[in-house]
Amino acid sequence: MTKMKNILILILLSLVIWGCGGSENTVNMSPEDRLAYAVKLYNNEDYEQAVNEFSSIVLQFPGNAVVDSAQYYTGMTRYQRKEYILAAYEFSKLIKNMLASKLISESQYMLAECYYKLSPDFTLDQKYTRSAIKEYQAYIDFFPTSDKVPDAEVKIKELNEKLAHKEYNAAYIYSKLEFYRAALKYYDNVVEIYHDTKYAPLAMYDKTRLLISRDRNADALIEINKFLEKYPSSDYVKDMRDLKNNLEISASK
Repeated sequence: MTKMKNILILILLSLVIWGCGGSENTVNMSPEDRLAYAVKLYNNEDYEQAVNEFSSIVLQFPGNAVVDSAQYYTGMTRYQRKEYILAAYEFSKLIKNMLASKLISESQYMLAECYYKLSPDFTLDQKYTRSAIKEYQAYIDFFPTSDKVPDAEVKIKELNEKLAHKEYNAAYIYSKLEFYRAALKYYDNVVEIYHDTKYAPLAMYDKTRLLISRDRNADALIEINKFLEKYPSSDYVKDMRDLKNNLEISASK
């Protein structure tokens, strides 16, 4: 069984070498020349042949100095082909298996970029959004002096806005459906988890109005005071102050 498996691997390698090698015969090339040829294919945007060349280099020259570059470019080629899940897998392989590589930093950033590209509309499942945030944060933590850190921070903020939007939307829907306890829970989640997004003050405002509609005026006043302290520059400050005045007038009657 093992012998048959080895034969199949050799056949596969042969097909990759001869079938995807383009106009050049790469069989007798050194690892360095083979990599240079593959990079040329990549730069010429011949991604289909390039990805096969890079994959072949990784398989044929384990332990060689060119392997981490070939692994990185395998991920980049997948990325250029918009095969983001496959690209993420290739970058992850480099990060996990080639710890001494100088391409760890770039691979970590590109891993985050793959998940960023996979992040869908806020109404859909957000597992890739969370993965992107996690990988961007890992990049910032491990490479804090990189010139890409500001970009990573901007994208984390953008992705957090998306998560906050989803949470806020859930609260809004529950409120409309008159599932008030669930609505209050989701409004609180927005404020507690995504306090630095534009949806946090909106969630507090909507929560306050919901509390008032349920005759929970004392709780509404507590929420208003927290809001005015937390978001003094919000567009909703005037409305919240008006609500506070009305509640205090009602309470004094």
